[in-house]
This record gives sequence, C-alpha cells and structure tokens, in this order.
Amino acid sequence: MRKRLVSVLALVMAGVIAGCGNGGGKGTAEPSASSGETTAKPATSTAQASNEASKEAGKDPVKLRMTWWGGQSRHDYTMKVIEMYEKDNPHVNIEPEYASWNDYWKKLAPQAAANQLPDIIQMDYAYLSQYGSRNQLLDLTPYTKNGLLNVADVNPNALDSGKLNGKLYAMNLGVNAMGPSVDMEMLKKAGIAELKQDWTWDDLDAIAAKLKASGKMLGGFGLDHDGMLGYYLRTFGQMLYNKEGNALGYADDQLFIDFYKRYLQWYDNGYVPTWDKELQRKGTPEDDELSLGNAAVSFLWSNQFIALSDASKRPLELRPMPGPNQSKGLFLKPSMFFSVSENSKNKEEAVKFIDYWTNNIEANKVIKAERGVPVSSKVKEALGPMLTDKEKQVFDYIAWVEKNSSPLDPPNPAGAPQVKQILRDLTEQMLYKKISVEEAAAKFRKGANEVLANTK
Repeated sequence: MRKRLVSVLALVMAGVIAGCGNGGGKGTAEPSASSGETTAKPATSTAQASNEASKEAGKDPVKLRMTWWGGQSRHDYTMKVIEMYEKDNPHVNIEPEYASWNDYWKKLAPQAAANQLPDIIQMDYAYLSQYGSRNQLLDLTPYTKNGLLNVADVNPNALDSGKLNGKLYAMNLGVNAMGPSVDMEMLKKAGIAELKQDWTWDDLDAIAAKLKASGKMLGGFGLDHDGMLGYYLRTFGQMLYNKEGNALGYADDQLFIDFYKRYLQWYDNGYVPTWDKELQRKGTPEDDELSLGNAAVSFLWSNQFIALSDASKRPLELRPMPGPNQSKGLFLKPSMFFSVSENSKNKEEAVKFIDYWTNNIEANKVIKAERGVPVSSKVKEALGPMLTDKEKQVFDYIAWVEKNSSPLDPPNPAGAPQVKQILRDLTEQMLYKKISVEEAAAKFRKGANEVLANTK
C-alpha cells in the first residue's frame, strides 16, 4: 500500500516529477520533499484499501495528516515506519507532508493561522512556545496518565522538555546536542594531523587558514546564527533570551561584538560560504557544503550526523563544539518532538502513533538515532548491540555530553522567529559593510527587546 508512495518519493527527490497543487480533483496530494508543495498521485487504492481493511477489522477508518522536515534519509525511514504502523493498524491511513527545514515553517505558519494544522506535527524546541502558548497544540498529559502514551521508561527530564506552563505539548523524540561533523581526511590533506577534543575558537582560526590554502572551506553554520551566538553566550554564562522571554538574556554587547568580528574575519578570508549560498540553502544534509565536498566541518546537531554521513558518502567524525568553557556552552536538547494539533478530529489515534514511535522496538530499529538518541530506556538498550559505527558515535557522544554540559535554556519565546530575522538582516548588513559590528550589536539589542517585550 505504501510501497508505491515510497517510489513516488524517490522520483520527486530526483527531480523527475514536477508540478504542484491538489491534482485537479480526484487525486490525493503527495508532498514534495524539497519544497513542501504537493504533487498529484492517482486516487486509487490507498484510501480505498484502508477503508476496506478497516471494515474487516471492525473499526471506522481514520485518516491522519502527519508533517515533518528533513532530508532524503529521514523521509525514507519515516515512510517505512508509517507503512509498518498502517500494517499493524489497517484502519489508519497516514497522509505524509514533508519539506526542508526552511520551507517547513513557512508552510506551517499559515496552516496554524487557518486552524488547519496536521494531526501529527514534528515540532522543534525553538518553536514550542510559539505554537504551545497559542493553544494550537494538544496537552498530552491526560494520555500519559491513562496509558495511551506510555512514558514509564522515559527519563522525567526528557519528558519535561516538551512542557509549557505544566502542560505536555510535545513528546520528545530523542536527545541530541550541538556537535560539529568533521571530515578528518580532508583536515589531514590540509596538514592538520589531529583535532583535540577541547579545541578552541583560536584553533578554528588556524584550521580554517590551512583549509583555505588547500582549496577547501571551514564550513557553514547549519545551526544558524542565533544557534551559534546562543552557544557562544552560554560559554560565558549568558543566554540569548532571558528566562521570562521578554528581553535578551545577556547584558554585555561586547560578547556579540567579539563573536561577529571573528565571523566577519572568516567571511572576508573565504573560510565560510558566501551569504548568497547561505540564503539558498534549504537546510537539508544534501545541500550542506560538507556533503558537497567543499568544507571539512559542519556545525550541526548530533542527530544530523548520520544523515550528513549518508549524504557525504565519506567517513566523518562527531566532535564537541569549540571552547573554551565547552561544558558551560553544551547542553542536552530534545532533537525534535511530535505534537498533536488541538483541532485534530482524531486525537487518540494521533497519540497512539506517537506512542508507537516512542516505544515500539521494531520501529526504532528502523529509526535508530536519526531523530536523536531514543528517550525510552528499553528502546535504547535494545538498539545497543545492533548499532553501526556512525550510530554508535552518536550514542557515545551523547553519553559524553551528559557528563560535560550545563542545563538547557528555557524554550525560545514566541517572538524568537522575528528576533532571528532581525539577526539575519543585521548579519547581511555587516557582511556587506553597510553597518559596523558595534552598530549591529546596538541595533540587535534594541530591535530584539522591542519584539520580545511586545510578543505574548
């Protein structure tokens, strides 16, 4: 039933199928992995077969819309898990909607405004306040109490990361941490024999210069500038946002200035991608400069290591973020969540799928650590003996970060997307020499604080 869907997905990602829209009538819409738009597929047996199987099982047919972001490998295994779930639950038909990171949020916002969010929503920690505080997400707490969502083997800290004001709006899908993926062979060819575990920003300067001399780049900020700046601030005991979410969390603009003066030096020396390239990135592993063979480092999250390794088709190593004060800057974070729309007509069925994703061992043999190290201790224990070398790297790195990190900051406030845009605009102005770093620091503080003070 789903094999045909997976085949279409492969064609879409290869660029063979073109077109968008709802297929002009009787066809059902299938989304494009790169843009979040839809391509038509024949209105044949998918829904019909589900209806017939449902009747045989004695249950009313259920249709669930499910949305996520990611690259090709994530799409592939997610579709496989959906197929497994539908086989075990023949009355359920799950309609997938997926996109790249950048396109995902552009598509989700108007759906939320129109009260048309999918039943199952892949949610990020940075956006949890924005959607949860507006009553757009279902409180999952009652389902953890009645057993529909089994959290008996989930660490309370992992569970609490999906809570706002005491309500569980999102189920943690896995634990991850900031961790650059590194092509050590490329570094060796550039004359860099080893990379210390406790490397520093000054080390990065020297590494970047050698890479440039060998015709390669250091790499891009897959974490985005607010993520990198946030980490840098944490190494000095500061935060990007205050705990109340109504202002910036650091008092000294010199930290902003120091961070961006270093980045501007990297940019001017050609150590990082041009701004035009940064703007064109979709945020998928396939378009990362490391995957493309142009850079030796990609500043990403640990759960993205596997997909990046697959996309690059080269051996990579997972390393900590640069220091000093790595343990202050690093933290364990929910890689992403699944949430349920408050407007879903099939809330219980949506919760059942999230429980399956969280606790089913066979499903997690397919998922493994791509969405983060599993939060269920039983699942994590079952996966241990069957991990590949790159998967083991992720598990080992998370175990290391557990001992070398500090508590997680509160979820980004609802105004964070606007603040992020202000930072991107100012970054562009700095790179094109339209504004000094000092001016940008002052403007960022003023603009960000105005947004945060006026966003509920």
